[in-house]
Amino acid sequence: MEPFKVSPHLSTLLDSYPDVKLIVDAAKNGGATSKAAIARLWLSEGIPFAFKKSPALYEVVRVWLGNRLDVDPKEIHLSGSARIGQSLAPAKMGTVFGNHSDLDLFVVSEPLFDQVRTDFNNWSYDFESGTIQPTNEKEEEFWVGNNSRGQKNLHRGFLDSSIVPNRDAYPTIKNISQSMWLLKKKLDITEDAPSIKSASVRCYKNWESYVRQVVLSLS
Repeated sequence: MEPFKVSPHLSTLLDSYPDVKLIVDAAKNGGATSKAAIARLWLSEGIPFAFKKSPALYEVVRVWLGNRLDVDPKEIHLSGSARIGQSLAPAKMGTVFGNHSDLDLFVVSEPLFDQVRTDFNNWSYDFESGTIQPTNEKEEEFWVGNNSRGQKNLHRGFLDSSIVPNRDAYPTIKNISQSMWLLKKKLDITEDAPSIKSASVRCYKNWESYVRQVVLSLS
């Protein structure tokens, strides 16, 4: 019998909100196993940095949002600087979470993913067939990029709800968009709540898809 062994590349990550430099170093040198551990433990579990002043508020928010999206609150999570306190995005590496930051939520739920996928596919067909048209050249540029990116991401098992226009024809997307608007408004008037710029939702088909995408991002 052998004892459990912890990768030496993870031994420096000793608290819930480690410095991003330590995360990057562990991901760079620890291989796929360390990247997966970072994705599962530090980037998806525990009390997020944004709610460290009021952990119970995080649960209240998840219950409220779970009711609106018809998912279990346990399936709702936070990523980005709201999770660990600093941004891991290359362009904003090390930027501390603050009132300039977004609340990047993600939901791991196959039923919700299927609904979002249906809305995306309907929008993609409407756009490509000319049933709906962008209001200007800038919006058309965004739509072309979102249509291409969305189709690729669906194959990877996730989709950002914000890439589909908030229209009545796409009810799940519309509900998510309205929920994000309401979430910010409610946080703005809640004591000890994080002050944010905006909120968004990424939907994952399952945990395998989540871990795979985070490992890819850490690479």
